[in-house]
Amino acid sequence: MHYQPVVDQISVRVPLDPLMGMFFVALFAVTAILTMRRASYGLALLLFVTPFALYRDAFGTTITLPKVVLLGAIVGLLGYAGAIRFLREREFRGIAIALAALCAVTLLTIVTALHPTPVLRETLKALEHLILFAVAYVAYRLDPNDTLLLRALCASVALVALSALAQELVGAPSALVLGDTVVPRIAGALEGPNQLGGYLELAIAAIGAWAMERPGKMAALSLALAGCAAVLTFSRGAAVGIAVALIVLGIVRRDRWWRVGAPTLAGIGIGGCGAAAWGFAAHSFGFARVEAATDYSGGVGNRPELWRAAWTFFRAHPWLGIGAGNYQLELGRAGVFGVRTHANSWYLQALAEGGIALFAATLAFIASAIATLRAHLCDARPWALGAFAATIALCVHQTVDYLIFYQKIGTPWMLAIGLGAAAISGRTRSRHESAIISDS
Repeated sequence: MHYQPVVDQISVRVPLDPLMGMFFVALFAVTAILTMRRASYGLALLLFVTPFALYRDAFGTTITLPKVVLLGAIVGLLGYAGAIRFLREREFRGIAIALAALCAVTLLTIVTALHPTPVLRETLKALEHLILFAVAYVAYRLDPNDTLLLRALCASVALVALSALAQELVGAPSALVLGDTVVPRIAGALEGPNQLGGYLELAIAAIGAWAMERPGKMAALSLALAGCAAVLTFSRGAAVGIAVALIVLGIVRRDRWWRVGAPTLAGIGIGGCGAAAWGFAAHSFGFARVEAATDYSGGVGNRPELWRAAWTFFRAHPWLGIGAGNYQLELGRAGVFGVRTHANSWYLQALAEGGIALFAATLAFIASAIATLRAHLCDARPWALGAFAATIALCVHQTVDYLIFYQKIGTPWMLAIGLGAAAISGRTRSRHESAIISDS
């Protein structure tokens, strides 16, 4: 049997068949029932299934595991009397308004778009982010079951990392070329190595915050596996993002940083040994120079030409851009031919597709999330610190990658922000109620 470091994964749209349809319906019902029993059950299931999509096409859209579970969780939460009151809390309102503005501006770009359908798709994606944030916030305010949620997250991250590490043996979807040696870049359940790196930096931030507060074997193992897999993605953006996440955690909780640093750095060390083995095999350690060893998904270009194209579109349409989702369809107009991809930068993508309006809405969302999450970082539940570190890391990483485009990044990020904001709100109101009781 001949070992192949790269296995082309041809993108094929799979229609929804009756058997999978019955499975999705059953999953929806189970999620709704579990959420009605305890709100944390639905949220834990959503955290667990987020990286595993099982894409199926039906009714002009794509149905996935997270979408089915999200709908079930929404139905379950509607059964709680008075749950709507949490949506009036200050910690929810600020971020929700920013996300709603992002939705509105995304839809507004249809005015200048040559292709309106992608604008509607991106608007629905932004709306889904708002709904995810609201579901996580309300579910946690109803039932702050930290142990269950942390276990679900750790189990999911461990499975993702193991699925990625297995690709060292069975073949990865992409690679880099060192001399005559093709080195796999693992991705696991994610769409690509950069996306896996972004997911793992988010996971390290969220689990790491809990490891500092409540160390345990499950958290340590998840951090080690995440660190190991992250190295073997050979994603430079992810390396910076993970470093930023660890630095933020260390600045806030310096006295306990070793509880997250030790397992994560151990995993990074093991992954580094694997990378070094590939370097010795190739007689080269030029990992910084990445060349695609497969183009199964079409041309992906390179960052300088993609960034120039984004700037060209922005200069031509500075106020509303060329329309959300239109960048990859219009690259030929910017002199980039045979390429169909995004701008490899969240901020340049916003400028190109939505001009100053979408760029300002993007910055407003980032500012709102950071401002909310930084409140009471040390004494709120670790969800707030984890979401804060993850947000800083992802915002830095996305200067050179466009990660929120992928739902397997956007979904856990919105859930993390929702959990963090809800944790701060719960702690603030508990203190306020305690103060009223003591005064009386």
